[in-house]
Amino acid sequence: MLEVALAQLDAVAERLALDPGIHKRLRQPQRSLIVSVPTLMDDGRLEVFTGFRVQHDLTLGPTKGGIRYHPGVNLGEVTALAMLMSWKCALIGLPYGGAKGGICCDATRMSQGELERMTRRYTSEILLVIGPDQDIPAPDLYTNEQTMAWMMDTYSMHRGITTPGVVTGKPLLLGGSLGRAEATGRGVYYVVKAAARDHDVPMKGARVVVQGFGNVGAVAAKLFYEEDCRVIAVSDSKGGIYNANGLNIAQVLAEDAEGGSVTQHRDGDRISNEEILELECDILIPAATEGQITRKNADRIRARIVAEGANGPTTPEADQILAAKGTTVIPDILANAGGVAVSYFEWVQDLQQYFWHEHQINERLSEVMISAYQRVVALSRKEQVDLRTAALMLAVKRVADGKRLRGLYP
Repeated sequence: MLEVALAQLDAVAERLALDPGIHKRLRQPQRSLIVSVPTLMDDGRLEVFTGFRVQHDLTLGPTKGGIRYHPGVNLGEVTALAMLMSWKCALIGLPYGGAKGGICCDATRMSQGELERMTRRYTSEILLVIGPDQDIPAPDLYTNEQTMAWMMDTYSMHRGITTPGVVTGKPLLLGGSLGRAEATGRGVYYVVKAAARDHDVPMKGARVVVQGFGNVGAVAAKLFYEEDCRVIAVSDSKGGIYNANGLNIAQVLAEDAEGGSVTQHRDGDRISNEEILELECDILIPAATEGQITRKNADRIRARIVAEGANGPTTPEADQILAAKGTTVIPDILANAGGVAVSYFEWVQDLQQYFWHEHQINERLSEVMISAYQRVVALSRKEQVDLRTAALMLAVKRVADGKRLRGLYP
């Protein structure tokens, strides 16, 4: 993932004729912290996990990015994701740099007590680099608003004052924002609607496929269903279901909550996560994990629009194949930027201690996402490049311009 992120930066730097010194600075994160996270397990054992927090760039403001708990977490992955967060924040115009963090662990096998003790110890180990005006974590894979509540409390206890702005994605009672939980999926929905208009794809009856029925995919599927689209297939880690006439997403959501998987739904045929990507459809939303569309299956993708709900679901080789086929790919740094946009709204509300109505948040999110989409499309047409290249050009240029204006210290 880091190799891909660096290759993308190098290609864009060449297109922009970026200053070599600034290019070198952008290839390296400004700070990388590796911490030991000793945790007392329920059976009395002491387990030692490895945690990370990487701050890629602080030029435009404090850094922002999620915390993930996953067995695959490593320094390279976290560094790549921090870099992508820099571009994502710059692209949609937020006063943030990018960061990412995580712990290498299997959260699915840990109790609530073990997760709390691990989270609090991890937070205490990264205290020196986080803060509401320094670096603001948020939820990511296998972390949630409860994780953020523990982090906020640990930070606040060390500082001796309640500091809700140190994290976003918190419970409402502790300074969270309305609309935050649905923000990423809602952002995907907004940019897809804009792209559908551009490509003469009527939303009513449009065939939608969603790989990954988690927080992002489930919200997006629900919004498309309410828009009278035909959501013909959805999947989660256990597999998927397909119905050419369209699934009842309200029912799938209810059954998913009860049974823990979309595969419990009976009104459709079982389908694998590999097969779901190759269904003929108007809109495909890969919202699971990275590396799902590759050179091996890209030529079998039959969607008109691919909107990347996940980070890095399409490899560079697949990008080239899809571009040659005329498939429109809305890149991750644009398509799934709704989460960080509403995280920014939450941070602003915490700092002001003044909270907005949900309709205000959704309106502002729509404005941010559609405005960013329009800027990307305009540059894409002007430079005759795909949407990913255009998005990266806009984002990298904004950060590079900030570095040039600030100069080099000392």
